[in-house]
Amino acid sequence: MISVAMITMNEEKAVGSVIADIRTALEGREHEIVIVDSSRDSTPEIAEGLGARVIRQFPPQGYGHAMARVLRECRGDVTVTLDCDGTYPAAEIPRLADMVLSGDCDLVNASRLEKRPATMPFPNYLANWLFAVAGHILVGVKSTDLHSGMRAYSRLLIERVKVDPHGPALPVDLLLKPALMGFRIKEVFIPYGERIGETTLHRWTSTLWTFRRIFRLAFTHPASH
Repeated sequence: MISVAMITMNEEKAVGSVIADIRTALEGREHEIVIVDSSRDSTPEIAEGLGARVIRQFPPQGYGHAMARVLRECRGDVTVTLDCDGTYPAAEIPRLADMVLSGDCDLVNASRLEKRPATMPFPNYLANWLFAVAGHILVGVKSTDLHSGMRAYSRLLIERVKVDPHGPALPVDLLLKPALMGFRIKEVFIPYGERIGETTLHRWTSTLWTFRRIFRLAFTHPASH
């Protein structure tokens, strides 16, 4: 079974269309849609009405706790994550899932950064480039996008990789730590669309936490040269 995991906060404008796109992409295949929700709007009611399994986390406990929770709740042999804002292409879910299900790898990172997306502001693009360089130099893991919200994780990886859910930037740990533990990782490029609704990203806090996570892993798992 394929699990599709999302965390949501006030995504009532996007959740219906995103779930519809997921259902279309996975038509004829056994799947579940699992959402950890911290919304004040009608997001959870819309999602449940469309057949998603919604776990409420209210009051909000932050991105890290929500992502860690949704990964634990998924029951599939592979879990594909994506943001519930229309930026990631649901049509790519089968490709990512099948790369894991075939035994080709344990994690697929869907990078937005083959080139700068038209929908990504230049400061965000530059920051993501700097994060990738830091991860490569300090930790020894080569990737173009440490912050992608779209990945496919094997069930075994989710069970074995323990991460610190406190604070933002958890995707950094969810990519770098499995690589350091010897899990097989592949990276593919995807298009990155226009966001539906308002962003909840706190850029400065996320940047600080990104470097904090990179340096913490660099200290405990120094890169080999």
